[in-house]
Amino acid sequence: MTNKGVPDTLYIPLAARIYSTEMFPEYFRDHVSLRFKHDIPQSIFHGSSEYSMIASVARYYNTDSMERDYVKRNGKSNIIHLGTGLETAYCRLLDLPAHFYDMDLPEVIEIRKRLLPKTNNETLIPGDLFDMAWANDIPNNKPIMILILGVFQYFHEDEVVDVIRKMGKRFPGAELVFDATNTRGLSYVNKYVKKTGNDSATMYFAVDDPAEFTDRCDAELLECRPFFTDARKILRKKTNISTRVSMWYADRYGMVKLLRMKL
Repeated sequence: MTNKGVPDTLYIPLAARIYSTEMFPEYFRDHVSLRFKHDIPQSIFHGSSEYSMIASVARYYNTDSMERDYVKRNGKSNIIHLGTGLETAYCRLLDLPAHFYDMDLPEVIEIRKRLLPKTNNETLIPGDLFDMAWANDIPNNKPIMILILGVFQYFHEDEVVDVIRKMGKRFPGAELVFDATNTRGLSYVNKYVKKTGNDSATMYFAVDDPAEFTDRCDAELLECRPFFTDARKILRKKTNISTRVSMWYADRYGMVKLLRMKL
């Protein structure tokens, strides 16, 4: 990946996981992230709304569930996180009979090595999502689930379609999960990222019609999941009114969602 702004966004999802663990542990907890609270630029916390924090962490709430379900259905599995950043799913899901392959830019992998706990269930891969060389380090001897969170938005649709097709040829039958906004949601997210002071990380990719997009990728759409279905039930009146309205609006109009497809 060559977009120089992407590494700057490492701290945004980490800050959101810290925020949720402290404020809404009944929804999502990530105790590994707490140790980094004082190492994150405080502008992220100050410039982030309650809704933005919950929106960020909702990805992990839902994908943790998807990963658990995948392993329950398929048994011992290989779980691949591409553009992994400082994601800590391999710690949250330590009880699963799965091995995690976490790939990102070489400089990000070096940060992970320095900061995050080492376990026997994780293999780190430095690389570029779009050149597919990372796939050479993934054994194809178990069912495979691939997750790409907070990454595709920084690239253009043709690039995304091309790499999904390549993954399908390399890992036929694997399940792919990624998050996407629609065009309206993309405009909101760009405003939020700029507010955190990260002007270099403009986003481009949006999905307005999940079925049509999946067809372009030569894949099968298995699920299009809204972000906030459970958050709205679990948190209810614990969030402020503007957050509740924003979550309802985002779910109602498909502004943010998770696409799960079979390659």
